[in-house]
Amino acid sequence: MTAPAAPVSHQNPTLGILFVLAGVFAISINDMLIKELSGDYPLHQMVFTRSLIGILFTLILVQMEGGWRILRTDRPFLHFIRGLLVVVANMTFFAALAVLPLAEATALFFAAPLMITLLSIPILGEKVGPLRLGAVLLGFVGVLIMQRPWAAGSDLSVSRIVLLLPVLAAFTYALMQIMTRKLGVNSKASALSVYIQATFIAVGLGFYVVAGDGRYAEGVTNESLVFLLRAWAWPQSTDIWFFLGLGLNSAIVGYTLSAAYRMADAGVIAPFEYVGLPLAVLWGWLFFAELPTLPVWLGMALIAGSGLFVFLRERQKERLLASRQANRRY
Repeated sequence: MTAPAAPVSHQNPTLGILFVLAGVFAISINDMLIKELSGDYPLHQMVFTRSLIGILFTLILVQMEGGWRILRTDRPFLHFIRGLLVVVANMTFFAALAVLPLAEATALFFAAPLMITLLSIPILGEKVGPLRLGAVLLGFVGVLIMQRPWAAGSDLSVSRIVLLLPVLAAFTYALMQIMTRKLGVNSKASALSVYIQATFIAVGLGFYVVAGDGRYAEGVTNESLVFLLRAWAWPQSTDIWFFLGLGLNSAIVGYTLSAAYRMADAGVIAPFEYVGLPLAVLWGWLFFAELPTLPVWLGMALIAGSGLFVFLRERQKERLLASRQANRRY
């Protein structure tokens, strides 16, 4: 999803696009692994384990990018809040992923760019023209269609609360990105990844202390809550490789996306994140025999189309503004 524009000195659009494609591919693998393991292990155990393994890989990158000194920051509170928002976004999304089809959960989360556009109006004071605003509203129509308000609760495969979890994840993610735009973050990509992974580790440990024995899952029937609250379990031998894969993917995602948005303008590379939608459909079909229903296909098309239009429109306006400024110099 969108992030702050890269400093001019760091502009490298081609490399930024490659990084974001690598990050989106790693995210799709991560989501598939989380869904695969969701029937046997609690979410907070997976979050803790993948971040613990991921931070070890990332610390190697920290050494390559300048050593321990790059972890120093004069804005620790900003990184803490960003980390918490990312944790909430991930936990709510993964809780939904345990019971929702992979493509459906992913598509609902892609409402985040639309929310970023709307939130930028009151928080950042940005001006959004009627075309972009219309595209955003059309995208939210797609979200509404995927919520299927015309259906009775008994006709849905999951509860309406579960259907709203990816939307909540998108909202908290959008808040994180808006906050980052407003306050600014000047850190190496590996350092940004370390801050977020450290927050995941702290939250995972907190869940273990409070609910690691599974006592709060007793008598709970909601599958998302069971996924969140069940007792920790030592991974089976075959599952250890999945956990290692989660850790490696955590490092790859944290680094590549941070690097991508530091190297290129968000308007250039953010549209490439929509590669995640066909990947989610592919993994859902290959590994879980899931194919989107008609309302989900329609909602996906509206969300993706609206998001891409907003990105392209923003890019067009930036080019027009740059052209006018260039003309005024001469």
